[in-house]
Amino acid sequence: MNTTKKLITLLLALMLSATASAYDFQVDGICYNINGNEAAVTSKGDYYDMYFVGYLGSVVIPPTVTYNGTTYPVTSIDEIAFYCCEGLTSVDIPSSITKIGNFAFGNCPVLTSIVVESGNPRFDSRNNCNAIIETASNTLIAGCKNTMIPNSVTKIGNFAFEGCDGLTSIVIPNSVTAIGNKAFYNCDGLTSINIPNSVTAIGDNVFENCDELACIVVESGNPRYDSRNNCNAIIETADNTLIVGCKNTMIPNSVTSIGNFAFSYCRGLTSIIIPNSVTAIGKCAFESCKGLTSVDIANSVTSIGRYAFYNCQGLTSINIPNSVTEIGDNAFYWCDGLTSIVIPNSVTSIGNEAFKNCWMLTDVYCYIADLSGVSCGNQLFYRDFNSDYSGRTLHVLRGTGDAYRADKNWNPYFRQIVEDIFMGDVNGDLEVNIADVNAVIDIILGGNSSTTAADVNGDGEINIADINAVIDIILGGTLN
Repeated sequence: MNTTKKLITLLLALMLSATASAYDFQVDGICYNINGNEAAVTSKGDYYDMYFVGYLGSVVIPPTVTYNGTTYPVTSIDEIAFYCCEGLTSVDIPSSITKIGNFAFGNCPVLTSIVVESGNPRFDSRNNCNAIIETASNTLIAGCKNTMIPNSVTKIGNFAFEGCDGLTSIVIPNSVTAIGNKAFYNCDGLTSINIPNSVTAIGDNVFENCDELACIVVESGNPRYDSRNNCNAIIETADNTLIVGCKNTMIPNSVTSIGNFAFSYCRGLTSIIIPNSVTAIGKCAFESCKGLTSVDIANSVTSIGRYAFYNCQGLTSINIPNSVTEIGDNAFYWCDGLTSIVIPNSVTSIGNEAFKNCWMLTDVYCYIADLSGVSCGNQLFYRDFNSDYSGRTLHVLRGTGDAYRADKNWNPYFRQIVEDIFMGDVNGDLEVNIADVNAVIDIILGGNSSTTAADVNGDGEINIADINAVIDIILGGTLN
C-alpha cells in the first residue's frame, strides 16, 4: 500500500480505535469484549510510534475463553477487530462464531489464509477457498490474496477484498450475479479483471484505489454490461453509461455519459479523450485522479457533475467546451496545478466552490456575456487560508467588465478584471481580421472542436457558419 493510502488507513484506524481499542480482557494475545454471557473478539489496538500494529502472524480463535473464573462462549468478531493488521497472516474461526462485524478483516495485506471451522451454522470456507462465506446467502464477505471463489458463491459482498495488496488476479465464477460496493477497494496489486456474463449488479466504487488495474473485460453475452471496442471498462449497455474505468480505458464513441465515480481515485490514469457522443460527466467521475494531466472534452458535453475533477492535481489547464451549460459544485475543487481556465458563453450554472483551492490559477477567460442569466454559487474561486489574489487576472468580453466588478462571486478573487476578449478573435491577438478566418479554417480542417473562441456564433459547433460570423464581424466592425 502506498504512503498516501497508509496515512488514510491509519487515520481511519485511529478514529475507529477510539472505541474499538478499549477491550474488557485479553487471553493468549487475543482481546475480548463481554456481551452478557458471551465474548466477542475485538481490536487489539496496538500503536508504536503512531503506527498501528494490531494482531500479528497466525491467530486461532478459540470456541470458549475463561476469564476471572468464568468461561464465555466466543460467538462474535467485532467490527474492525482485525482491521489494518498489516502483519496478520492467517485466521482460524471456530464454529461458535455466528456474527462478524463490518470491516473485520479490512486492509490486512499479507493475510493468506482464512478458515472457518466446519459445523459453523452461519459461515463456511467451502472448497478450501481461503475466505469467509455467509452460508445461507452464498455471499463471500471476506477474502484474502489466496482466495479462490467457489462456483457456488452468488455475491461478492461490500468491501470483501478491501486492502488485499497481494491480490494480483482473481477468477470470478459464473455463479456470481452481484458485486458489492468497494468489493476490491485498495487492491493495489490487481492488474486485470474479467466480469462473467452472470453478473447483473455492480456496486459503487468497486475498483477504487486499484492503481495497477489496466484491463477490465466483461464477458460477451452479459445481459446488462459490456466492454465494447476493447475499451477496458464496464459499460451499462442499455443507457450507454461507462460506470467503471481504469488507467488504460479508451472511451468508445457510443458512450453517452460517464457515470458517478467511474474513474474515482484512478491514479494511474494520465490522459483521457471524452468523445463527442458523451453529453454528461457524472458526480466524482475523475475524483482524485492525481496523475491526470490531459483531458480532451468533446463539444457535446452539457454538464460536468459535482466533484467531477476534484483533487486532480496534475491538471494544468482545462478547456470547457461551448456546449457545457452546467458546472457542478466543487467540480474542479483542489485542482491545485490548474493555471488557466476557459469558461464559455454556454454556461448558465456554476455550482458552489467550483474552482475553490485552485492555488496556481492565474488566468480565467470568461466568455459569458450576460451574468444576469447565470446562476453562480458561493466562493467560486476562493482559496482556504490565503486571500492573496494578486497573481490572478479575469479576462472578459469587451463591454462586460463593470458587471463582473460588481459581482461578489467574481470580483473578490482577482487582482484585475480586463476586457481583452473580442468575439471573433480566434487567434488571440486582440484583433479580428482575416487571420482569424484562417484560424477557424485550420481548426475545422484539423478536427479540433474544443476551442471556445472559434465557436464565434455560439451554436456549440465549429464550421462554415463560424467563418461567416468572423467575416460579418470584420465587415460590420462589431467586436462583441
